[in-house]
Amino acid sequence: MSVTTLRNAFCWILILIVPASMFAADSAMLYARGTAWLNGSGVPKTSVVFSGDLVQTKPDSVANINAAGSSVIILPDSLVKFEGAAVSIEHGSVTVATSKGMTTRAGDVTVSPTSNALTEFDVSDLNGTIQIVARKGDLSVSDGSQTSTLAQGEQTTRDDSQSDQDRKKKKRRGGGAAPPAAGGGILDSPVAIGVGAAAVGGLITWVLLQDDEPASPSKP
Repeated sequence: MSVTTLRNAFCWILILIVPASMFAADSAMLYARGTAWLNGSGVPKTSVVFSGDLVQTKPDSVANINAAGSSVIILPDSLVKFEGAAVSIEHGSVTVATSKGMTTRAGDVTVSPTSNALTEFDVSDLNGTIQIVARKGDLSVSDGSQTSTLAQGEQTTRDDSQSDQDRKKKKRRGGGAAPPAAGGGILDSPVAIGVGAAAVGGLITWVLLQDDEPASPSKP
């Protein structure tokens, strides 16, 4: 088998295997309008987010997480954790549109669509009060002790078990930006794994696509 044939075979293997390994983890695309943070660092207009990532918007910015079958708009001055099939509000407000049953958590309250039909709803956690609005489709609302159904067009409020003072302390410790995502070491995070796989794949592909001649031939 010639070197060229072997090189082409390796390229096709990388094309087929590397994307599959990266998309096996819960991930989505993040689009920011204005200044936003991802795990405490400034984020460009677009970025990939993985389960466990924290997204924070400033008072004059918004962000949009687009996952398979779901879209989450993070409104200004909000701190939200992406959890793959769910989002968790640390503070602020989100608008969710989903046909995949994406769940939203705020404090001890969990909001879920009652079906996989397209469902649209708002959830906010501000000043110790959680507000839920069912815009399209019915919702299941659980506070840990009881579960109720919120019909389309209705809204309700719940008390947040986490005090507003605790949230302010958390924000001060983070210096105004979202803290790093919780979990193991940085090399164990989905972001590190994804970036590492992409970097290795890109390096191998670059090497394989070089000419058969060595970079520094012995003869001119």
